[in-house]
Amino acid sequence: MIDFLVIGGGIAGCSVGARLSDLGQVMVVEREDALAYHASGRSAAMFEESYGLPSTIALNEASKSYHFDAHGGVVSPRGLMLIGTALNADDFAADLVSMKMEDIGLDAGRAFIPILNHHVTRVGYHADAWDLDTDKLVQDFARTVRSNGGTVHQGAEVTAIIRTATGWEVTVGGEVIAARAIVNAAGAWVDEVAVMAGIAPLGVTPLRRSMARIPAPGGHDVSRWPMLFGPGETWYAKPDAGALIVSPAEEDPMPPMDAWADDMVLAEGLARYEAHVTEPVTQVTSNWAGLRTFSPDRNLVLGPDPADASFIWMAGQGGYGFQTAPAASQLVADLVAGRPPQIAADMVARLTPDRLARSSGQENPR
Repeated sequence: MIDFLVIGGGIAGCSVGARLSDLGQVMVVEREDALAYHASGRSAAMFEESYGLPSTIALNEASKSYHFDAHGGVVSPRGLMLIGTALNADDFAADLVSMKMEDIGLDAGRAFIPILNHHVTRVGYHADAWDLDTDKLVQDFARTVRSNGGTVHQGAEVTAIIRTATGWEVTVGGEVIAARAIVNAAGAWVDEVAVMAGIAPLGVTPLRRSMARIPAPGGHDVSRWPMLFGPGETWYAKPDAGALIVSPAEEDPMPPMDAWADDMVLAEGLARYEAHVTEPVTQVTSNWAGLRTFSPDRNLVLGPDPADASFIWMAGQGGYGFQTAPAASQLVADLVAGRPPQIAADMVARLTPDRLARSSGQENPR
């Protein structure tokens, strides 16, 4: 019998598997043939410390040293720029404060991004936003699982889960694995895994987020451009491998699935981007979509289930999975081990799964 069976091989599953591998024998299982295939493989790959709800920011802050230092670090400079017009002045002002930016003026903004057009009236900026090497981060965590005696299996679908007197029996790819605890890190499928195990689902909502890759506008070298945001996060654009990726930043509810971009939604997002620049979009070289999965209160869900401590949640990362992974996985391991968490108690209370039962007044049926 192993100690921890982690269901899901994205950044959530690999990171929590690595942390728990210090406490016992870990097996990470991923249904797809590659790790980080779904939401993790379709991320904008940014670390921005002040981005998210207070509990997310607490996890960001606690993750920073890992991102910068562990295994040689996974960050590189990018910067973040907020682009405002006369039509969204209130949203611009609110985002400027919440994202701790400086209003740098149009001339300074165009020194960064020479294609900003005459509709742009204000520009906010801060340098403390970083590209994340997401593949390295996933592989570093998976390597830690293996180096501590655990295993990582791809192409391994979970088809049945049975509670036993000593833990769980999980059917994985036709083989039955006995485990003392299950870690549910299945992304958009976390509620389906819970129901399979007889655990009350969280009521998560997977939301589609689409991306389009376009050639570098006007032939510019975009490698040092910051990431661009529209106020209220109505669109964003980010340099990537010599091109730009542009997103409409939509949040369209979807069932758990291998998501794809909607052409009309992408067109609307590209139009919002085009409204701020001098160079029209003449070509889309590729597009894709991922599902960002949120809990009902949009905080992450981390730790043992209140009705069965052998069922552990690493869920509801939304769009914050990579930047919070070091601290989120550490919090889960601390809670499982009975150690004092590294983040403040009031933030822990916003992240553990029992707060959802408290807020609804319902108990887990187990």
